[in-house]
Amino acid sequence: MRTIVRYVAVVVALLLCSEASAQWMKERGWVRKGNRQYNRENIEGSIASYTEALQHDPNCFEAKYDLASALYRAKRYDSSEKILSEMVKDTTRTELERGEISYNLGNTQFAQQKYKEALSSYRYAMRCNPKDEDAKHNYALTKLMLKQQEQQQNQQNQDQNQDQQQNQDQQQNQDQQQNQDQNQDQQQDQDQKQNQDQNQDQKRDNQDGQDKKDDQQNEDKKDQNGDQPQNQNEDSEKKDGKGRPEGSMSPSQQEALLQAVQAEEDKTQDKLKEKTGVLIRGGKNW
Repeated sequence: MRTIVRYVAVVVALLLCSEASAQWMKERGWVRKGNRQYNRENIEGSIASYTEALQHDPNCFEAKYDLASALYRAKRYDSSEKILSEMVKDTTRTELERGEISYNLGNTQFAQQKYKEALSSYRYAMRCNPKDEDAKHNYALTKLMLKQQEQQQNQQNQDQNQDQQQNQDQQQNQDQQQNQDQNQDQQQDQDQKQNQDQNQDQKRDNQDGQDKKDDQQNEDKKDQNGDQPQNQNEDSEKKDGKGRPEGSMSPSQQEALLQAVQAEEDKTQDKLKEKTGVLIRGGKNW
């Protein structure tokens, strides 16, 4: 019974080793194929092969490192940076390996003009390998580029601020001009309205003056032409005894006066008759 168990255990172990060996052989085969393609400048083909190798072993250091290198050659810097940023954190790798990874990481960052990040990566590479002259050279170059970038950025900011200020000044001048034009138009409208009102008032005044003048002229004409009718009215008033002016006689007084005059006349006639004889009316005295 124990013999059978031991036999089964050995068979299982052999199968597992055989499967792992086959798996390793597949991953290694894809890496070797990717290297051949990379050396023949078939960069896209090598990227596909390295990616296939990682499908068989996601933790294969060589496949990830070579894939990051191929992506850098294809100028896919952001993808290469992402892989190397994860690899540099692997504490199972040696200092020299991590220094090499950090150096390549700095190159991907430099290519993207991420000069601050590249400085940090080159600095770490020099710490891991103080003899790395390439890292020292790239560090100095990156520092210079960062200074130039900051100067350019400052100049751009100044130019941008100046442009913004000019735009603001221009906009302010336009607004002021628009306000002035608007105020001028409003003032012109007000002046025009005021002139119209003044003209209307002047017309009304002139019309009122003309009306008054016409009324006065009509009144004067009435006064001039109204004497006759007034006298006629007075005569008629004297005749009919109505509307008698002050100091005139009433009809009864006039009648009494006439009778008195007639009586005096009769007396005078009587006296004449006494002197000349009786005058017989209706017959001839011969």
